[in-house]
Amino acid sequence: MEDHPGRFHIDPDISKAMTLHTDFYTDPDLFEQSRSSIFEKSWQYIGDKGLITEKGRCYPFTLLENYLNEPLLLTRDAQQQMHCLSNVCTHRGTVLITEPCSAAHLRCRYHGRQFHLDGRFLSMPEFKEVKNFPSREDDLTQLPLFEWGPCLFTSLDLRADPKKYFAAMKDRMSWLPLQDFIYRPDLSNQFTVKAHWALYCENYLEGFHIPFVHASLNAVIDYGNYTTELFEYSNLQLGLAKTNEQIFDLPESSKDFGKNVAAYYFFVFPNMMFNFYPWGLSINLIQPQSRDLTSVSFLTYVWKEELFNKGAGSGLDAVEMEDEEVVEAVQKGIRSRFYHHGRYSVSREQGIHHFHRLIVQALGSENGFH
Repeated sequence: MEDHPGRFHIDPDISKAMTLHTDFYTDPDLFEQSRSSIFEKSWQYIGDKGLITEKGRCYPFTLLENYLNEPLLLTRDAQQQMHCLSNVCTHRGTVLITEPCSAAHLRCRYHGRQFHLDGRFLSMPEFKEVKNFPSREDDLTQLPLFEWGPCLFTSLDLRADPKKYFAAMKDRMSWLPLQDFIYRPDLSNQFTVKAHWALYCENYLEGFHIPFVHASLNAVIDYGNYTTELFEYSNLQLGLAKTNEQIFDLPESSKDFGKNVAAYYFFVFPNMMFNFYPWGLSINLIQPQSRDLTSVSFLTYVWKEELFNKGAGSGLDAVEMEDEEVVEAVQKGIRSRFYHHGRYSVSREQGIHHFHRLIVQALGSENGFH
């Protein structure tokens, strides 16, 4: 892949910067590199606490299926402690648990190796003659587990610090009783978008397109006072309402007390969106499938059902269809021989500029990114 000076440089001064070169979205090597350099080091939503409420419960899952494809396991031990473990036996690599179940310990169906529910090695038949056994390598790897309200997150980076990703959002929404939010699979949905995962994220990261693409949302959001705040690995778009209807009843402790807040749109790098509305929370998970195919999950947590589907948080499926149409049009456009870079709106595209700089930082100078 021939390098072009400045192709992957994002000037920290947004007024001077060029957007990410289109090669990032089209080059197969960079799509693969993003797997290890971006996604393996990030935090990912893995489910709701309701998956393992009882002692002994085990819940297997695949982290970012079709991209990271890492077999993992949630367990709750006898002391009611939750654990996120590798779901691969340390003997010969068999997947341990294939269906949700209850168990006193984990037992490999292949050769009978057993583990405690916290991942520690327990026993193994026919291994008496093996020297220096067992060792720590015979334990299941325990991954970091971050809990926030009813939501669970993990990272393949065993040293990952959740504060860098979640602290700003936790602090801003600390007044919200997340423990009262109920996951509603019947109100949740999944979409397939024919576009690169980063293009979908970029569309989310600016309200610039709202007056042009989302007529219904533009009717309730005060576009003139729409703002973006940047944090280390996240950002916030604050949506204010044009009227005082369908807004948050904010406590005085809130930084936004006195504002007509219709929605908090938080983005957590690289692919999670947390949309807080007066009725509850919509989590959007952006999951790469291929260079030009992305799976998008809308997970609905209801807080005040009487407010559901009103205000800025209404008609989300229709808004999604509008977003998909424009993002898929961009996917076609980036293949053009005549387009390689764009420029940023200083007042409206701070979130995309920040996102691009994080991508460049993650991929590093070995790929010509600087």
